[in-house]
Amino acid sequence: MRVQVRFTGRVQGVGFRATARDAAQSHPVTGWVRNEPDGSVLMEVQGSAAAVSAALNDLQARMARNIRDATRVDLPEQADEAGFAIRR
Repeated sequence: MRVQVRFTGRVQGVGFRATARDAAQSHPVTGWVRNEPDGSVLMEVQGSAAAVSAALNDLQARMARNIRDATRVDLPEQADEAGFAIRR
């Protein structure tokens, strides 16, 4: 499965992307995370349903005080994606 999550709140300038990468790399998922011009952070994560949920729950636990909202959208899986990266 693949999901896109847009995080809002105090999510830029607080190490959110690095924390998201660390949380993702602790689980068997792929994807990316990047800052958006509107002050939000956009993340796409792919893997088994359990791995995606675990990665997102891990990020939520680490950054809960910074997240005001997280809007999730299901996406089609992408073939041949490797690793999890911070995008600019």
